[in-house]
Amino acid sequence: MKLFKWTGPLEDAGHLPEDTHAILMNNDEEVLVLQEAEATHLENTVEYEVMDHSGDLPSGRFAVLNNIPVSEDGREIFEQRFSNRARLIEAEPGFVAIRVLRPIDSDTYVILTMWEDEESFTAWQSSQAYGKAHAKRGTDDGVDKRPNIFPRPSFVTTYKK
Repeated sequence: MKLFKWTGPLEDAGHLPEDTHAILMNNDEEVLVLQEAEATHLENTVEYEVMDHSGDLPSGRFAVLNNIPVSEDGREIFEQRFSNRARLIEAEPGFVAIRVLRPIDSDTYVILTMWEDEESFTAWQSSQAYGKAHAKRGTDDGVDKRPNIFPRPSFVTTYKK
C-alpha cells in the first residue's frame, strides 16, 4: 500500500480535484491532503510506502507527522527499530491510527499518528506507554545515538480536521 501526501498554501486547496477520496486537514500555515492508494491523480505529492499500519486514518481528527530524515546507511537500522516497535500506542485512549511511512524519493520517513483530538495526543506524550516506547532514546542502545543515521534533525507537523 502507498500513501500520497500533498501540502500547500490554504488558498491552493480549492484547486484540488474533488474525486481524490482523500483526507483533508490544515493548520495555521498550510493544507494537508493524505491519500492511501496504489496511484494518485494529485499533482506534486510526496509518495511513501506504508511499512506498518493500524487503524482507520479517516476516523482521526488530529494528525501528527513525525518527519525523520535518515541517511542511506541508516535505513536498515531505522526500519528494524520500527518493525520491532512495542505497539503500545494502539491501546491509548483517543488513538485512531498509525502509519509508518518509507519515503520513495527522499530521505525523510514519516511516523503518522491520528488521534480523536489534540488532547488525546498530549495525554499520550505523558503516558507510561510513551515512556516505554521512547525508553532507549538518548541511551547507548537508542537509535538516536547511532553515528551518521540522521543527517538533519527531525521535526513534527500537526494538522486538524
